[in-house]
Amino acid sequence: MLNFQEILKRKDIRSFISESWSVSWPMSLIMLFEFILGLTDVYIAGRIGKEIQATYGFVIQLYFVLIIIGNALTIGSVSLISRFFTSDNKNQFAEAVYSTVIATIVAGIIFGTAGIFFTPEIINIMHIPSELKTFGIPLGRIYAAGLVFHYILINTNGILRACKKIQSSLKTMAVVCISNIGLNFFLVFHTSLGFKGIALSTAISVFIGSILNLWHVRSLIPDMKRFSFHIIKKIINIGWPSGLLQALWQLNSMAILFIISALPKHNIEVLAAFATGLRIESAIFLPAFAFNMANAVIIGNLLGEKREEEAFRGGIITALMGVLVVTLLTIAVVLNVRWIVSVMSNNDIVIAETIKYLYISMLCEPIMAWWVILGGGLNGAGDTKGVMVVVGLGAWLVRVPLSYIFVVIFGFGAVSVWWTMNLSQVVMAFFMTRRYVKKRWMVQ
Repeated sequence: MLNFQEILKRKDIRSFISESWSVSWPMSLIMLFEFILGLTDVYIAGRIGKEIQATYGFVIQLYFVLIIIGNALTIGSVSLISRFFTSDNKNQFAEAVYSTVIATIVAGIIFGTAGIFFTPEIINIMHIPSELKTFGIPLGRIYAAGLVFHYILINTNGILRACKKIQSSLKTMAVVCISNIGLNFFLVFHTSLGFKGIALSTAISVFIGSILNLWHVRSLIPDMKRFSFHIIKKIINIGWPSGLLQALWQLNSMAILFIISALPKHNIEVLAAFATGLRIESAIFLPAFAFNMANAVIIGNLLGEKREEEAFRGGIITALMGVLVVTLLTIAVVLNVRWIVSVMSNNDIVIAETIKYLYISMLCEPIMAWWVILGGGLNGAGDTKGVMVVVGLGAWLVRVPLSYIFVVIFGFGAVSVWWTMNLSQVVMAFFMTRRYVKKRWMVQ
């Protein structure tokens, strides 16, 4: 049974807090940069029109699907490299870093090329309003063209934080944020590209970031470079459940979008509201993912040093810190929700629907933070299969089927979907906590 009193009375509590915070605060800033980028995209799309704003919501989900392999490789490499970094085998560590970079570049080229060729076919067969497809195809192809650089950026960020060089990653992401925002306004409003500039600004900025990170990572790779299929196999074995989970999650997100599209009235406005609400909500759940990634590194490093019990306690403390931060941010958003939403859209229906979504979703943000951060710890320990099962259960046995039943069969409105999403958060929190406290991940 989880005994918080015993954990919090430990003499090494300050050490855990310091270690957790040293990784978490830079990750939180990195997530803040990503939040600002997403918010800027939604803001600019909304200023162009509700059709572009709704289209952006669909296209960005497709883009996230293409990023899945890169994220999976990153989770596997962070789990492995963080343990190698604190172990005695430095040759294996350097080999893992080099092999990861090469595998990431190859995967990015393959899936980026596939995205360029197949994006039109995918969008054309999607069950979305026809007026959105015209805008979606060029946006999707531009995003896909920059995919290889996004893969490199994501994976090198993971390598840097696994090696306690997160400050370098933070500097890179600050440059990416500034360049993306500047290019966004310039390309969209001051060139003939128009809405296409939203995607092109992302492609250019991640290219810049990937070059900077490769420069930072170079010191970790020895002169005698050696690619190891054995290490890549280990990374894939750890990462594939995470990749499958992300695929299931993105399909879950697309399913929710399709269900919302089936609403009898104001479906485009609700789609735009959902896209806007998610971006505003990311001010809250992106810090949770920052603590998630910090927890993966902390537990991975401690397991590499054979400090299993310290890893368990460190994971709990990191989760509690994350819940506190998320709770404070939730309160701030709730108190300012009407002003925030009015800045993001000038359509009255979109504003009203976004406010409804945010008021309901805010209730479960601390619960979301708890299971997400514990899940990060399990990922760092290599227990990605356990995380996959828990999140897949909440998404596909609770969220999607109940949303479908409420909207399509019973004809309820979008509010029923928002409450169903909250219920799935509770289910995932229960089973993730159960998985963590059983401690089977210590022997991964």
